[in-house]
Amino acid sequence: MTKENGILKGALRKPPVQTALFFAVMVGLPVLSERGLLPHSFVYALGNTLIYAIIAIGFCLLLGYAGLASLGTAGFIGIGAYTAYFVMQQLELPFIAAFLATLLLSILLGVVVGFISLRIEGIYLAIMTLGLSETIRNLLMALKPTIKIELEHVRLFGVQLGDRGSYYLILIVFSVLMLLTASLIHTPTGRAILAMKNSASAAQAMGISLMKYRLLAFVIATVFAALGGMLYMLHVRTMTTATSTLLTLTTSLNILGAVIIGGAKSLWGSTFGVFMIYGIQSMFLSKIIFFQKNPAFITMITGLLIILVVMFFPGGFAQIAAQLRLWLKGRLLKRKGGGV
Repeated sequence: MTKENGILKGALRKPPVQTALFFAVMVGLPVLSERGLLPHSFVYALGNTLIYAIIAIGFCLLLGYAGLASLGTAGFIGIGAYTAYFVMQQLELPFIAAFLATLLLSILLGVVVGFISLRIEGIYLAIMTLGLSETIRNLLMALKPTIKIELEHVRLFGVQLGDRGSYYLILIVFSVLMLLTASLIHTPTGRAILAMKNSASAAQAMGISLMKYRLLAFVIATVFAALGGMLYMLHVRTMTTATSTLLTLTTSLNILGAVIIGGAKSLWGSTFGVFMIYGIQSMFLSKIIFFQKNPAFITMITGLLIILVVMFFPGGFAQIAAQLRLWLKGRLLKRKGGGV
């Protein structure tokens, strides 16, 4: 029995099993919403949260594994959102064309930023990416301050995507990207990226190309952010840059905060951090009258949470979960030893 339990616990720690369990839980929520067991707004907010989780996965790889700081996430999101709008709404091309255009533009932008990162590091790199993000945002605002995709243009393989369809698409993209990123981390490429973070000089001495892996890290983070922007337009279908904070520094800082809270070296921890910052706010706190009248309190709570995590648990909630698991394991072993 103990051996079977050990096998089960080992399986549950594998990324494919974890992702499959997460997918199984999330896929049934729209059904509960249709039966009146969950409000429609809950599932809609959950879809938005998963979009931010996709972005956080890429940022987790960039910051937690490659050790590269960036505050340009919002600008990269804007690339995906506006590309989806112009390709699907203005050109009336299918979703696959928007996807390929977003992929191409984000890869090019990631390569450019990756090359710049070879000359600039640390806080200066973060400032540079912030400046690039603001440049992109203002350029996009000049092109079109308000973007909107009509429902009839939101089609995948000829099938119109409503709210439920866009939610399932977001969930599938999240699950696929989670699996791909988790697999990458455990490959020689992932170990090379981590070695580059631990010591750039030591990594070079071992023959690891800084240019290759910095470019790869920035390309992945940029692609994930742009895909998040594209999915946002498919899900929300409208955005006004004058009132939306999606393309502002606030989004970049929130993603950074989510990764820090969840654990910069844990993909699922970063996802949990996104649910802490975006999910709880949109699915629960926004329904409470006090927080509706005093939205600044939500920001204050987030800020205090980041301070506490950085001070006492630098590894985020992933570190807390690991320590709790070790404590419980020790208690169980102690109890078994006492019983004997």
